[in-house]
Amino acid sequence: MPRATGPLAEALAHGPVLLDGGLSNQLADQGCDLSGDLWTGRVLAERPNQVEAAHTAYARAGAEVLITASYQVGDDPGLLERAVRVADGAARAAGHGVWVAASVGPYGAVLADGSEYRGRYGLTRDALAAFHRPRIEALLAAGPDVLALETVPDSEEAEALLRVLAGTGARAWLSYTVADGRTRAGQPLAEAFALAADAPEVIAVGVNCCDPADVLPALEAAASVTAKPLLAYPNDGSVWDAGTRTWHAPAHPAPWPTAAWQEAGARLIGGCCRIGPPWIAGLRAALHRPPR
Repeated sequence: MPRATGPLAEALAHGPVLLDGGLSNQLADQGCDLSGDLWTGRVLAERPNQVEAAHTAYARAGAEVLITASYQVGDDPGLLERAVRVADGAARAAGHGVWVAASVGPYGAVLADGSEYRGRYGLTRDALAAFHRPRIEALLAAGPDVLALETVPDSEEAEALLRVLAGTGARAWLSYTVADGRTRAGQPLAEAFALAADAPEVIAVGVNCCDPADVLPALEAAASVTAKPLLAYPNDGSVWDAGTRTWHAPAHPAPWPTAAWQEAGARLIGGCCRIGPPWIAGLRAALHRPPR
């Protein structure tokens, strides 16, 4: 079966599109070993069939976009290509149209020290662009439907990513990880989102891997500076401890006011870390979809 027909950007003009959930938690539930710096990339390298099974679990839950296991992969072209190919296999086997989004994780993800939740790596924009360029080129060569520039903690890194994309004709979304109304590096969100407002390559902007309580203020900040569709795929409110490689769950998880997110302009909605297929299935039922 072919992947979803038509560009993702066109689908967003007609209503919400459901993203998948956290790949790491699903792989862990399948008994995979995620230790080491590659994280989900380790499973991609050693047991790609398990990655395809995780993608398939989300497709069966109703996900319409599968995000590849390339988030923490460095510049290994073969592994990056495999990430797209494995997701493509699950998408083609789904019983409904599915797009493939190639994950472009931030520089801090490759460091595997929690830096993606801090930013401010001490690198120039030129250095960040040089890091991301070969990764993006390898992913684009594999033929995904869209790039997911995700969990970006710092607007300076966003500038570098947009510089790499400029003029390529590629399509991407830009998603920051945020806290308390700012990027993780501390920049005002309106200024961070404004960077992509006039970028023709960017089809949507928003947030991921953040507390659900931080989503709506971020979407409102984005809507104040751009008319692009918005996106939201938070985690469950847990905080990542890079030292122990464990999540600390909140005592009282924040609710997901998805109707308010949609009213604010969210069109791509799903989950990130610790959000599994059952949650995505429930989210599918909760999304308001206008008649087509």
